[in-house]
Amino acid sequence: MNEDLMPVKTILDHGYLKLVETWGSDQRIVESARMSTGKGFLGWGVEETCEGCDGSGTGTKMRGHGPGSLCPRCQGRKRAINRPGDEKLLKYLYDNKHATPFEVAGATFEIMAPIFVFREWHRHRTQSYNEQSARYEPLPDLNYVPSVERLLLNSKTNKQAGTIKGAAELTEPGARDFQDAIVSLYASAEGVYQQALKEGVPKELARLVLPVGRYSRMRASANLRNWLAFLTLRDDPHAQWEIRQYAATLREMLTGSFPRTMAIFGDGRP
Repeated sequence: MNEDLMPVKTILDHGYLKLVETWGSDQRIVESARMSTGKGFLGWGVEETCEGCDGSGTGTKMRGHGPGSLCPRCQGRKRAINRPGDEKLLKYLYDNKHATPFEVAGATFEIMAPIFVFREWHRHRTQSYNEQSARYEPLPDLNYVPSVERLLLNSKTNKQAGTIKGAAELTEPGARDFQDAIVSLYASAEGVYQQALKEGVPKELARLVLPVGRYSRMRASANLRNWLAFLTLRDDPHAQWEIRQYAATLREMLTGSFPRTMAIFGDGRP
């Protein structure tokens, strides 16, 4: 598919997530799981059939016919019937942790996010990464400024998100003061950075003053098994709020290409 036509979603104040490409499918996962039996893909479940066929498959299934239409083979009117197909095997694989077949599918994303988000993301070492390098070109002057609502968001149950012992309760004026302070620091750091570049400081050293709130870009590629592992940790209430915004969007984009697998993954979440 033309890369320009792939979905792009804006995240945070300057970030985005872009689906570059996917490979494989829910069907390919089933086919891979049946390599020992040679049965391949047998089809998804029957949702509609004919009264005359009674779900036995001896007549022509009614998919694609309008309401009340007649089966050209048995002339019986269609009715709803639920006969599970290969989605049952797909669910069995996932529920019983037979994860290898999910490695035949996957996706590549382009991400623009603050550096501190990438530091969390890179802990998932089963993915393949290529990040923009400030050794070769200056990073754009784009920095993350959390909203007041984000600053006031405080989870009492997540120790990693909590404040230090003895800290005062953050107020809206205090949150706005912090916003002003980091905007001023970002501007100061950018000034030192640009001045260093003009004076001939190597780019790989001039970047030392850049904060972890500076935006960078990367591409990340993984098979579906490892994207599901990523989502298990990062699309979770205990993950930091910023990376959760990327994870939720990533899950939405994967659903477009692997709807049955992602539905099973969603059903299995607490």
